[in-house]
Amino acid sequence: MRLGRAGVRLKSDTGGKPRVHYGWVMLGATLIVLVTAAGFRSTVGILVNPLREEFGWSTASISLAAGLNLMLYGFGGPFAAALYDRYGLRRCVAVALAVVAAGSLATLRMTELWQFALLWGVVNGIATGAVSVTLAAVVANRWFVERRGLATGILTAANATGQLAFLPALAWAADSQGWRWSVAIVAGVAAGVVLPIALLLLRDWPGDVGLKAYGSDLDDPVREKAGNPFLSAIGDGLVRASSSRAFWLLSGSFFICGATTNGLIGTHLIPAAMDHGIGQVAAAGLLATIGVFDLIGTLCSGWLTDRYDPRLLLAWYYGLRGLSLLALPVVIESQGAGLVAFVVFYGLDWVATVPPTVALTADTFGRAHVGVVFGWIFAAHQLGAGIAALGAGAIETIFGTYAPAFVGAALLSLVAAFLSTRIERPATPALAPAT
Repeated sequence: MRLGRAGVRLKSDTGGKPRVHYGWVMLGATLIVLVTAAGFRSTVGILVNPLREEFGWSTASISLAAGLNLMLYGFGGPFAAALYDRYGLRRCVAVALAVVAAGSLATLRMTELWQFALLWGVVNGIATGAVSVTLAAVVANRWFVERRGLATGILTAANATGQLAFLPALAWAADSQGWRWSVAIVAGVAAGVVLPIALLLLRDWPGDVGLKAYGSDLDDPVREKAGNPFLSAIGDGLVRASSSRAFWLLSGSFFICGATTNGLIGTHLIPAAMDHGIGQVAAAGLLATIGVFDLIGTLCSGWLTDRYDPRLLLAWYYGLRGLSLLALPVVIESQGAGLVAFVVFYGLDWVATVPPTVALTADTFGRAHVGVVFGWIFAAHQLGAGIAALGAGAIETIFGTYAPAFVGAALLSLVAAFLSTRIERPATPALAPAT
């Protein structure tokens, strides 16, 4: 029997296959990191009212930090993946968690708006961007060949899980004990709980513990020599990938995905429901219910991605999303079973697009490059979210209703369904290293 550096049994007593492949340990440890990081990033939302009351800052001014946080969270992905290649995944995740904790502690002493924008908009956004969906893509593709889709689904479901698990507790702490307690909890969990888990259990590649990826007979992919991580993210990632038609099709469809989820529904479902006489608590409950069903939908999507063509799955997901958005102006008006059906379906479909998108990225560009390339595709997702959040707000201001925004998003979803069918899967990865 042989033990890995984390003390986990790797080989059976007969020298055969591992009894428990270390990939599942990586999956569990990464899930904990992603769940808590999602909670850390989203904490800014519960600070708006307390900060407005204590410091007299306007909602628009405080929202600047939230906007910076969201954008840097998305665009930090490809650079984080390049840093993984240069300095190691385990080391980068540990540094990101330490930065989250340090930034949270510094927030306890802030007195000026610019300090909040810097600490929670820039510092927290960049740090949590290093432990975002890009990390899920990297871990799933480095450690799994079999069950890769399922692993991706489990890890990408962590975003909704983190918000559901942490935000209610952090909101209660802010309401009953003051906002500083919420910030202190973030710092304590990041430094005292998640950081030790990351240092103890995370590893960079299966070969580091004497294994091959789960379900593979091949050693780790050939790793090209990593240079400057920022130049690698742009040159080796964006520039090289942009020569592929598949990259633009994946980025375009994922741009629409972000616009129709985080940007439109995530930002505007609550005010749209309130415009139709639904109370704020009940409206928030609709969004929370979407989060619950998101867990189920993403796990099922991962399972399906292991068995069916991911291009067809994406076409179905986007097509059905478009049809549901066409129905939303009607069901939100009636406030009956139709609205409940919309919430359940939209939850199942919310990030179901991630596992097949990651699978297509890996097949097209190679497992060794999936982190950086998917990081840029995810940046397109967040860009779409930001534009849709602003655009839907402007539409409501002009027309006095969100209906045109919902219909426009429905048409965009149908466009994304068409784009998904045009993606070609090459015989060899486009960015495979030379042999």
